[in-house]
Amino acid sequence: MLTHFTEDSVANHAIVIGAGLGGLAAAMQLGVKGWQVTVLDRLDRAGGRGSSITKDGHRFDLGPTIITAPQVFDELWAACGRDFRKDVDLRPLDPFYEIRWPDGSHFSASGDTDRMIAEVNRLNPADVKGYRRFLKDSYRRYIVGYEGMVAKPMHRIWETIRVLPTFAWLRADRSIFGLAKSRVRDPRLRMALSFHPLFIGGDPLNVTSMYGLVSYLEKKYGVHYAMGGVQAMADAMVKVIRSQGGIVRLGVEADEILFDGDQAAGVRLADGTVIPAPLVISNADSGHTYTRLLRNRPRKVWTDRKMESRRWSMGLFVWYFGTKGTRDMWPDLGHHTIVSAARYEGLLKDIFIKGKLADDMSLYIHRPTVTDPSAAPEGDDTFYVLSPVPNLDNDNPVDWAREEPVYREKMARELDRIIPGFREHMTASVVFTPETFRDRYLSPFGAGFSIEPRILQSAWFRPHNVSEEAKGLYLVGAGTHPGAGLPGVVSSAKVLAQLVPDPPYVPLLRMAAE
Repeated sequence: MLTHFTEDSVANHAIVIGAGLGGLAAAMQLGVKGWQVTVLDRLDRAGGRGSSITKDGHRFDLGPTIITAPQVFDELWAACGRDFRKDVDLRPLDPFYEIRWPDGSHFSASGDTDRMIAEVNRLNPADVKGYRRFLKDSYRRYIVGYEGMVAKPMHRIWETIRVLPTFAWLRADRSIFGLAKSRVRDPRLRMALSFHPLFIGGDPLNVTSMYGLVSYLEKKYGVHYAMGGVQAMADAMVKVIRSQGGIVRLGVEADEILFDGDQAAGVRLADGTVIPAPLVISNADSGHTYTRLLRNRPRKVWTDRKMESRRWSMGLFVWYFGTKGTRDMWPDLGHHTIVSAARYEGLLKDIFIKGKLADDMSLYIHRPTVTDPSAAPEGDDTFYVLSPVPNLDNDNPVDWAREEPVYREKMARELDRIIPGFREHMTASVVFTPETFRDRYLSPFGAGFSIEPRILQSAWFRPHNVSEEAKGLYLVGAGTHPGAGLPGVVSSAKVLAQLVPDPPYVPLLRMAAE
């Protein structure tokens, strides 16, 4: 048992379960309010799915690599009285990424409208007019969906009801693929304009067309990379938390959230230690929070129905590997490359609807050493190759112990076309499957991005930032509003800051400052 808490310090104490970027951002926001914060995480590095591992001198960024909407980090640091750009070296990428198709064609995405129109014109001149219309569609959805909803509390149904007329006008019932299909005819451009929800675990054939806002978001704020990877951002967040007097404990697992009647009372760790606190914020997956951390508490019917009827995001197969002496090889392969399979709609249906592990695959290739040589030993390369696959939520889930080497060989054959001869230079190698996500991140069904962002699993329909289960219990991160992705999880902490009251005992230093 921990015994260093006085009655006053317990009243001011807040526990954050999970040191993902949503949890770290929440801890920073709580520190600004004056809460005494303890962050708990079972991993040995902060960052959650944005953490890294190092093997044979290669730093593998395990999760997100693209940083959009960097202003959310600027605002978070500013709220803490600090300058994000002094703590994190953020580099704009140009192009953002390149998309390649089996026929040899390609599309380079950037924030320059004229260059983007030129790319569209090169693929299909007849689609330029439709692309211009899509840009207007994207802007309108950005204003409503991003500026109007992302960082605002949505736990009261009225907040969702009031935007329904606008959603109807924008045809939010139509999928993002449906929107792209209505604007351009070339199947390659339909893919290029609609694939973005895959970055946050959504099926482009079924998630709302509101996600068309991503195209404008990228155009407005650019796409960036943090030197040192997202791990460097997480480490910088830990430094801010500790400078506020907060504690970040790694290698400890929260096993249960405790209650005193209808009031959160603290957390019991896996080793039996109890840490008291009247404020508990869970950055664990919402599914894990309600089914595991609240397992001994009768849950409200509404919560159970909301969790049991969920559709979860797809799983991920990720191969991390290093190559020796290849820094000057493959000069046409940039920082981010998306390799589209010949099938787009059919492959999405296999992954999201049928739960079938297909023979073909689409790939997301991250080569950070193009921008950040520190990711590998001198002259070497570090790679991260991701393929969307079915999650484990079906009657016959993939047995990855058996399929992992088979699927990796299929991926290697695909990569031979893109990175010829890479196997001859390969050194370090690590593979994550949906089973890894289930076991490492405690993600239900091995889902890569928690709950899928369909329209009836968004805003009020998503697990709320303030839990209905008890006073003093809140949720942040990918499984709550507004959803997955770095802007989403950090914005969930901004929502939290609007909902959590100030601590009962205002710190003396804060009183003096005021």
